[in-house]
Amino acid sequence: MDFKRFDTIIDARSPAEYAEDHIPGAISAPVLDDEERAEVGTLYKQASPFDAKKTGAALVAKNVSRHIDELFKGKDKGWRPLVYCWRGGKRSGAMAHILREIGWNAETLEGGYKAYRRFVVSQLQSLPGRFSFHVIHGPTGSGKSRLLGALQRAGAQVLDLEELAAHRGSVLGNLPDRPQPSQKMFESLLLQQLSRLETGKPVYVEGESKKIGQLQVPDALMERMRASPCIVLDTPVETRVDLLLEEYPHFLKDRQALHAQLDCLVALHGRERIAEWKAIADWRELVRRLLVEHYDPAYRRSSHKNFTQLEHAQAVPIARADEAAFALAATSLLDTALVE
Repeated sequence: MDFKRFDTIIDARSPAEYAEDHIPGAISAPVLDDEERAEVGTLYKQASPFDAKKTGAALVAKNVSRHIDELFKGKDKGWRPLVYCWRGGKRSGAMAHILREIGWNAETLEGGYKAYRRFVVSQLQSLPGRFSFHVIHGPTGSGKSRLLGALQRAGAQVLDLEELAAHRGSVLGNLPDRPQPSQKMFESLLLQQLSRLETGKPVYVEGESKKIGQLQVPDALMERMRASPCIVLDTPVETRVDLLLEEYPHFLKDRQALHAQLDCLVALHGRERIAEWKAIADWRELVRRLLVEHYDPAYRRSSHKNFTQLEHAQAVPIARADEAAFALAATSLLDTALVE
């Protein structure tokens, strides 16, 4: 699907539908809001299709009029929008018709959001196989995300799954100011990012588990990553503690939130050990204990089992928890790749 030839992509569905998933970059301009859509649907079932269409038409006209006055007021005659709804039928058709009557070259997306969603699913099954991934590994706190950022700043191609998923990938990985997107929205964002990458150049990605928070990494991408060459970060424990204390400041401010997350580990470690962790007052000691007693054993169990080339991984030392150390590691990696 080529959306680049349009100036604006307009999602005419309800706000709830838009919130669950939408074409990245699309603006929300509902012709019926959530309550209005429910009202029209109820009329259709309980009264008659005629009554539903009459009420719906009045609401659509009112809402499109508002969007023209507010969202589209500054658009000139050459503006070219693409409008879509659930199936590419009445809602997007009504808006596009009004926009065309004004003089704008408005089009509708054939098949609507449902066709777009089928496209996303299909592309995520085939597209990962076209890329050469280099998978960055290392135990929790070793700086994998930091290295991805340094590689990107150095000009390398990067796929940051944790950024797309709004989660750091561990039991403490929730971001306090960013809820995770829906599974469908995550996949839309993932396809958008993959579509921007060049297939002839390596793509650096973190060695994730199948789930990032509540979201699933698509099977085809996961399989491709697990069969790809690996890089492993060699970061001292104390440096990892430094990095984690920088990355999780919200837990330093809200110990109760931390305790609630630790309770999720009762099944693995038992109530006695969880109570021990909660009782540790010194933050560095607590982080060190969590690394040694929980995260490192979990990493050893899963990584070598799932990533077939990890035993042949290139080791990259990270000596300090600062930007310069990761910039140096990124440069070294890219120089090595050029020599190879």
